[in-house]
Amino acid sequence: MGVLDGRIVVVTGAGRGLGLAFATACCEAGAAVVLADVDAEAGGAAAAALARAGHHASFAPVDIASPASVTALSDRIAGDFGRVDGLVNNAAVATGIGGKTFEEIDVATWDRVMTVNVRGTWLVVRALAGLLRRSEAGGRIVNLASDTALWGAPRLLHYVASKGAVIAMTRSLARELGTDGVTVNALAPGLVRVEATEYVPRERHELYETGRAIPRAQYPADVVGAVVFLLSDGAGFITGQVLPVNGGFVLT
Repeated sequence: MGVLDGRIVVVTGAGRGLGLAFATACCEAGAAVVLADVDAEAGGAAAAALARAGHHASFAPVDIASPASVTALSDRIAGDFGRVDGLVNNAAVATGIGGKTFEEIDVATWDRVMTVNVRGTWLVVRALAGLLRRSEAGGRIVNLASDTALWGAPRLLHYVASKGAVIAMTRSLARELGTDGVTVNALAPGLVRVEATEYVPRERHELYETGRAIPRAQYPADVVGAVVFLLSDGAGFITGQVLPVNGGFVLT
C-alpha cells in the first residue's frame, strides 16, 4: 500500500528534472499522475515510460503562461478524472537566467519570469481549485519555491523575487482554501543537481555544497520525499508553511 493510493495528482513541469522526479515518486507512492508540461515530446515520453513501468501516468500539454492553455488543462482533467487530490506546482523559468546583477536584468526577461513563475502558479491553482475541492481525501497543493528567496541569493533578483512571491501566495492561499479542506504549502529546495542547473557556475555549487550542514551536493532524491509527505494524509493539518529542503544551508 502506498501513501498516495487512489489519489489523482497533477505535476506541472513534469517532463524532466525535479518535476519528473516528483511525478515518479508520486506514481511509486500509488497515485495516478498527470504529467503536465509545455514540452509535449519530453512530457509524453516521460508519461509513457512511467506507464510502461506499470504506473498510472498520463501526459497533458500546458503552457502556464497562457490562461487559455491552463483552462484547457483543467477541462481535460475534469473530463478524465472528475477531481484532483494533489497539485505540485513545479513549472517555472529557471534555466539560463542567472548571473546578472539587478541592473543588468532586462525588462523582457523580468516579465517572462514573473509571468510563468508567479502568474502561472496562480492560474493553475485557480483553474484546479474546484477539482481540488472535490477531493474526499482533502486537496493538497505543493508550490515549488526556492531557498534563494530565504537567503537572498545575489545576481538572480528576478527569480528570487518570483519565488518570494510564491511563498507569499502560498500563505494567502492557505487561508482562502483552508475552509474547503485544501492545504497549501511551499517547498524550498536548495541548488539541486539537475539539467536545469548545469549552467550555474561552479562557485555557486561550491557555496552550497560546502555551506550546508550536510556538506554535499543535493539531488532530486533528496527532495521528493517531502513532496510525497505534503500530499499525504500525514500532512493533513499542515498548511501555509514553507519547508526548506536544502541540507541545512538555510536554517529557519
